[in-house]
Amino acid sequence: MDKSNLVLTIPQGSVIATSLGIEGLAKHLSPGSGKHFQGRAIYLDLAIKDGKAGFQYMEQGSWRDAQGDTDKALAGVAGGKRTKTALSNSGFGATPLDAYKAAYVIKTGGQVLPMESFVDLIKFGPGECPDGLTPQAIAKAIGTPEPMNRNPRMYLVFAPIELLVISNLTPIEYAWYATRRPGKVFRQVCFAELKTVQTQLAAHARYAECFKEIAEKPTKKTKTVALTNLLNNVPFQAWVGFDRKAEGGLYFGDRNHVRVARFPESLPYDWEKAL
Repeated sequence: MDKSNLVLTIPQGSVIATSLGIEGLAKHLSPGSGKHFQGRAIYLDLAIKDGKAGFQYMEQGSWRDAQGDTDKALAGVAGGKRTKTALSNSGFGATPLDAYKAAYVIKTGGQVLPMESFVDLIKFGPGECPDGLTPQAIAKAIGTPEPMNRNPRMYLVFAPIELLVISNLTPIEYAWYATRRPGKVFRQVCFAELKTVQTQLAAHARYAECFKEIAEKPTKKTKTVALTNLLNNVPFQAWVGFDRKAEGGLYFGDRNHVRVARFPESLPYDWEKAL
């Protein structure tokens, strides 16, 4: 039997134990041809130790036994199952970032691209984000240098929910803000920065309205443009960092730190040409 993996899938949020390996699981879960179906995903290979989860899930209010269910799923795979669902939903918010061993981006037909090893970009100190804090004040609170300009950026948020966001914050600032902002706080966040406006996601008037509001209100830090099914509808080539010409990739943040998994310098031909 092949070595077991424990895989967190985004944006679905499920955690799956498998003996198929990452590529085998991607093929197993693929809905079929990229010409006819949408089924892109992000996979996170999680730590396993002595046949059990090699990490502790974060507290979820005791509505399920995430630890026990995961260990049972891994035992099922060790006993001969090809796949066994550990958590069917909400796995992203329960799994600590430090449990991630590797990240992969998956195309609809099951083609797998291993991202580079995680790099820790910054560790955050304690502190909250009161209403009305300016982007400049956020940079000061974090202890990062002020960017050369505050031109609006676009972030594709994959988890805990899918959002297309316009923001005047840098990726590090956005992760800090998203995990502290009053009333809309994320426990953790997974996102990528986009190079260009994705006109297929929203009307031109919607984009214009959001860019205008961000530009005219000094304390306005984010504006949501679109919701749902965004990973399927935005090409990977549109992500900042895809061609390695600018800093970017797949960002993960919580209240303690920000990590990034960058695209490899060269892309496998079969993955690059697949839909």
